[in-house]
Amino acid sequence: MSVVLKQKKAVFGFVIVALLCLMALLAPVLAPNDPAARVGRPHQPPSAEHVLGTTKMGRDVFSQFVWGARSSLAVGFGTGLAITALGTLLGLIGGYAGGRTDNILDLLTNAVLVIPNIPLLILLASFAGKVGPVAIMSIIALTSWPWGARMTRSQTLALRNREFVVAARMIGEPSWRIVFVEILPNLLPLLALNFVGSIIYAIVAQTTLEYLGFGDPLNVSWGTMLYNAQNSSAIIVGAWWDIATPCIGIMLVGLGLSLINFTFDEIANPQLRSGPALTRWLQLSNRRKRLSRSRS
Repeated sequence: MSVVLKQKKAVFGFVIVALLCLMALLAPVLAPNDPAARVGRPHQPPSAEHVLGTTKMGRDVFSQFVWGARSSLAVGFGTGLAITALGTLLGLIGGYAGGRTDNILDLLTNAVLVIPNIPLLILLASFAGKVGPVAIMSIIALTSWPWGARMTRSQTLALRNREFVVAARMIGEPSWRIVFVEILPNLLPLLALNFVGSIIYAIVAQTTLEYLGFGDPLNVSWGTMLYNAQNSSAIIVGAWWDIATPCIGIMLVGLGLSLINFTFDEIANPQLRSGPALTRWLQLSNRRKRLSRSRS
């Protein structure tokens, strides 16, 4: 964690995401009014009374933005956790067990992997009709785990025959302990990378489904805000605030998580490092080479 906090872009990303999460948690304080209540004239521009204007129905955009952050961030983090957990579990089992178990799980992973995710999400959502946040989380999680599973499997295959794993196997350690105590800690940077990437994908996928009309219109989220703005012809009438507000929220989440993701990517792959991190890594690498030469 200290390595991550030394990176300026990671700190900046953490601050953005933390502020948005804090805003969502303090929604009853920041926006005590009902986000679905009519409080002003249709498409009223930003003013002192309504800082982000109103929708066509006269609803306060700021209240909808704050309360919508709760749903969008909850779906993003919840789905990201589910995708990471499912992909990690299947990847660890297949990579460590090998043989027929690995072949079956690898076949299942490839079968789900070749199916385009967004069209599949739209197809499943169309059969389910109007779906709420929990249903959207389930649909996204069940169709988006293969990338993490393949990544975890490949790294597990690389670690299963390392000296410390072989030593643990020789002294009689049970398989579950070897997998979760010996192998899993070495995969933490990759798991963090998968988790952050899954959050971004889940938020975008939820927004896409709700924008296309498959979400619950009674649930306030950034996706339903865009859906309602589209139906009310906000762009045509010049109500830019109705469209821009949820877009800026999604953009900020994506920016913050991407900055964090870049840092985890550099930790997992040292060749991607730049700036001070690259300098420190090169110095350490050169030091190890000199030490190796002196010993030889």
